[in-house]
Amino acid sequence: MDDMDAMQLFRAQCNPQSEAEAKWLEGLFHFVREYVWPLNSGPVPCSQTADEGVSHLSATVLKRIRGKMSSTHTLPISYRLVCVSELLSHQRLACVSNLSWSTSQERALAEEAAVALPGRRALPRAHLLLIGRLTHGRDGEWTLTDGGGNVGCMVVSPSPLWMGRLVFLPHWHYIPHDAPLQAQPEARGYVELIGSPVLLCPGPAQGLVAGAVAVKEAAALMHDRLQGLRLSIFGKVASVCPLLVISGTSFFFFMLSDETHTLPVLVKNSSRLWWAQCVSVGECVCVTALRVCVLRPWGGKNILCATEHSEMHKTHEQRCAPGEDAPSTMPLLPPSPSSQMSQPEECEVQSNDRTKQSKIISYQGTVTEVVSTGAGLYVMDSKLGLCLAYQPKLKRKLRAGDVLAIHHVHFLYRPCPDFPPSILCPCLRSTVTVTKFSAVLGSVPDRKCPDDGVLRRLLVERNLDVSRYMWTCHLCSQFRRSLLPNASQQCTCVLSWKVMEVAFGQGQRHRRDIYAEMLDEPHTCPLTQYDGDSVQHQYVSLSELQVSLQEDCWASLCLSSLLPPAGVGLTRPQMDAALAWSCRTLTSDSRRKLQPEETLRQRPLLLVGVLELPSGASQHTLQLRDRTGAIACVITQTTEKAAGGHGTSFNTAWIGCLICVQQFTMVTERFIQSNFPSYQHLDQHKYITYKQCSIYLQFSEDSIHILSPSAAMEMHLRNKGEDSGEEEEEKEDVARKQSQKDKDEDTKSSRPSSSSCVSVVLQVEQKNGVIWRENKEASFSITATVIGPVAAWGRDPKNRPMKAFETGNEKKVTLAKPLGFTQSTMCACVQVTVLCSGASARWFPLLQPGRFYRLVATGTHDVAVLAGNATLLVQSGWKFHTLTRPLLVPACQRSVCPATSTVSQVLDGCADVVSFQGFVSDRINLNDSTRDTGQSNVGARLTVCDQSGRSIHVFLNLNHNAYPPGMLPGNTLLLSAFRRRVSRSGHVYCSNIPVSWVAVLRVRDESRWEDRPPPPIMHLALWTQQSRTVGRVKGHVVCFLFMQLQWNCFECGSVYKQSGCSGQCPSPSAVFDCTAKLVMEDGTGEAHVHFTGALVRQVLGLNHPQWEGLQRAVKARGHIQVYPRGRSQACDDGLLDFLLLCAAAVKSLFLTCRIENQAKEEVKSLRSTKSNFLTKMAPPLKLTCLQIH
Repeated sequence: MDDMDAMQLFRAQCNPQSEAEAKWLEGLFHFVREYVWPLNSGPVPCSQTADEGVSHLSATVLKRIRGKMSSTHTLPISYRLVCVSELLSHQRLACVSNLSWSTSQERALAEEAAVALPGRRALPRAHLLLIGRLTHGRDGEWTLTDGGGNVGCMVVSPSPLWMGRLVFLPHWHYIPHDAPLQAQPEARGYVELIGSPVLLCPGPAQGLVAGAVAVKEAAALMHDRLQGLRLSIFGKVASVCPLLVISGTSFFFFMLSDETHTLPVLVKNSSRLWWAQCVSVGECVCVTALRVCVLRPWGGKNILCATEHSEMHKTHEQRCAPGEDAPSTMPLLPPSPSSQMSQPEECEVQSNDRTKQSKIISYQGTVTEVVSTGAGLYVMDSKLGLCLAYQPKLKRKLRAGDVLAIHHVHFLYRPCPDFPPSILCPCLRSTVTVTKFSAVLGSVPDRKCPDDGVLRRLLVERNLDVSRYMWTCHLCSQFRRSLLPNASQQCTCVLSWKVMEVAFGQGQRHRRDIYAEMLDEPHTCPLTQYDGDSVQHQYVSLSELQVSLQEDCWASLCLSSLLPPAGVGLTRPQMDAALAWSCRTLTSDSRRKLQPEETLRQRPLLLVGVLELPSGASQHTLQLRDRTGAIACVITQTTEKAAGGHGTSFNTAWIGCLICVQQFTMVTERFIQSNFPSYQHLDQHKYITYKQCSIYLQFSEDSIHILSPSAAMEMHLRNKGEDSGEEEEEKEDVARKQSQKDKDEDTKSSRPSSSSCVSVVLQVEQKNGVIWRENKEASFSITATVIGPVAAWGRDPKNRPMKAFETGNEKKVTLAKPLGFTQSTMCACVQVTVLCSGASARWFPLLQPGRFYRLVATGTHDVAVLAGNATLLVQSGWKFHTLTRPLLVPACQRSVCPATSTVSQVLDGCADVVSFQGFVSDRINLNDSTRDTGQSNVGARLTVCDQSGRSIHVFLNLNHNAYPPGMLPGNTLLLSAFRRRVSRSGHVYCSNIPVSWVAVLRVRDESRWEDRPPPPIMHLALWTQQSRTVGRVKGHVVCFLFMQLQWNCFECGSVYKQSGCSGQCPSPSAVFDCTAKLVMEDGTGEAHVHFTGALVRQVLGLNHPQWEGLQRAVKARGHIQVYPRGRSQACDDGLLDFLLLCAAAVKSLFLTCRIENQAKEEVKSLRSTKSNFLTKMAPPLKLTCLQIH
């Protein structure tokens, strides 16, 4: 029978009702003959020709198609049979094909998908039919094969009977390789079976397997391990481990169990790897032809191994023992609120870390969000996290809408605060099965999330804790937004991993035992315990940090807390001065101890950015910058040369470094101008006429971790550990290239290029402060010593170690000139003035007296630019490079910078201009009332003290100087070029002049400040000999020297009587002020102790009603002064008599006091009856009471 006769016979059998149906039948016949018949491997009757076989197979296909249609009296002429090759090459969009759907059913399912996953669209419908043979491909992958090729086929719980059979697929999805969530161009599309395939040809009947034994019997036979023994075993599947590929070998395990025993089965034969999709947890199966083998990686234990003759049957439920109706694993939990799940137990380990024990559960739910496919992070049921990083990468990428059944999964509670509190994390023992494929389109992947699997590969190599892994994944997505938006995903992932190692430490890397993880009982794996400490670092961008600090600055403002304890007695000028400046400091340090009043510890912050030179109005500090913004930084360093081991940062190699900072202090300085009518109106912020805040960071170089060094920092780190042998190697290298250098030298010197430059080495002797010129341009100058001649280079030498020719001592060493080098004849050891103005003023924070720098003028080969000038005007494109190893500079050429004084030396000295350092104990802002409201930060008064306890007032007038950050109580400052002055009363103080500048040497240590012990108990006679500013004193009261109580006008400060202000001020408000001074002795000496405010009430022993009555009595007079002097005075004044009685009742006190500056000894004349004597009298010890115990 020829082809035309066979097709006519087929048409006649089908009886088409129209020409369209006839053409559709012809297409079916040709498709079966070309793509399906060549795959038919079944037996063909001897009397049947090939054409008859095609006709018979076509009729079978048509019968199966009609059997899946909702209407069987018509043909599906709207559907078209498509071969695999055409599907892969022409179908560019994801689609769904369902032969049994009606239009109403399609619309209803689309609406249901939209409700379940808002914002997602259902897969578009395609009228296509697929026919082929189900086969297995590489690593057990199921495929659909026809005469045109093969395509991957994802099947939900397939039957072993389907393998190798001709099938018709009535219901399926197709996901092409270029559809959303398919990021790899080399990946092929695949088909998802959303229903069972229809078998086209009958297969062999599957009966009972003879000789099959139960798991318990097989466990007894395995101990004998008879040679050639093959076992057929039936039992329930307890678990199915994921398929692994190690050293090119693919394999997987599954467990067969009964009531008492569990046996592992190893499948590594390539012809049986497709079982991985057939085996489902809880099913009862029978596996034949299993042999007993030894698994050496598992301690040499016996296991069962599938052979090439092994088969799997799912028809042995009747063989299961009674009582095994439920699977041996835990039942699947339905989607439920995570709060109802029990939290894992906590346990304490030796390292005192908070470690939690995970729990093993089974769960079934729907994927509602794909966080990162590459990192294996998802969200199930909108509230439960899923981390698949500890399993091999899935062959099929999960989509939102997939329904998963997960057995033997670890439940973790709060492993990472950046993800949902409840997390499911499968290990190699867990079984993750897709029970229903998503019917919606996948969303466009978020390129800010890691999607190339770099983090998972690092996880496999380093065996990282799950808490740290999830934190790293979140950090990677944050970096893509705020730090490296245009960098590759691999670069971002590696950087995130590096930051994680900085934040948590690398720790000990334990090798992951995969065989023990899959097979051991009891089960142990990296997820059994996890870090449950919720106090993990939180990365924030710099713009988010600034916005948060600025909002918190004013939201947390409580004006009454800015006033001293006796703030109710302040006049308006005193109150405005106290409110004019305040600061708020927040320390981010993971090492900070939890305070007793804190119930929940806040997460320490982590900052990442690039260090840059300052820009804009701030010229005193460096800047930390990321893509979102920049913030000023006060950076100090630990150095042996600086007094106290601390100094300001001076190394220019930090510029351009990508750094990570963990321990830092966030400072917000508030500047307020106000006009409050009284103390009672402080809660009404409408009286604040002007407010401004300044935000910056404080940290030490010791807390900086370099993530990506600049070229200068690389050279600095490389030279840091090198010895003197480096110079000899460099000499040999230079001499070897001398012949060619001589030829190129003249060319480079005569024809400058864009990279050519000239340089000179300087040692800074003196630095002047930044001042603002009339054109609002910042400028400063330094006085420096020129160490050697001007050198010309072919490229920027940066901070490479000094060469002999740069010191002018080249004749003393045999060293050839470097490539492109020339030098001027300028003499060394010449002082020059270097002026930095405009853009070049940004070098101010890095230029420090006593340090060596290489000044580089770029873009020129003219040495006259830097030579022969007494004043150098630094251009905007010039650069300074710190030389930390100026070993070649002779001692005679090094200038000696003047030593920094202490506060005591300033007080006892007589110099007009001084430079000293000290500890800031107090600060008061000083505003000029004649200036406009918009002008703030006019001045400040600092109280600076040293280790001896002596202090000095420093006044700063900032009308023409840049405002220096870091002048906070607790910080150690270097105050350079301040004028020393003496007041009319003989007190020494300092004030700034145009060349003055301030630098922060050491920032306040919050941990030491909070944990500081109480002041020691001091003896009065010995206090001046010890370096203590505050101490506790116990003693007896000798007498009261003075006591004053008065009411002051709130506006002008004059005495305020009952009738009104004595200064004719119309203000209706008055404040109460009181002071007292007494003599106290402790057996070693005497001291004059000064009391103010509420301390006067305490020292007199009055309660609150008595104190209020006393205030009313004083208000009638306006003021009262008492001078008891220890004498018993009797008078008719009841108020005076009351105060004398109160003073006489004070016998002994226990006080905390602050020592004041002590005056020098005075020469006094003493007279006697016979002669006069001149003697030196020490002034009394002056103390100010801070607290009464």
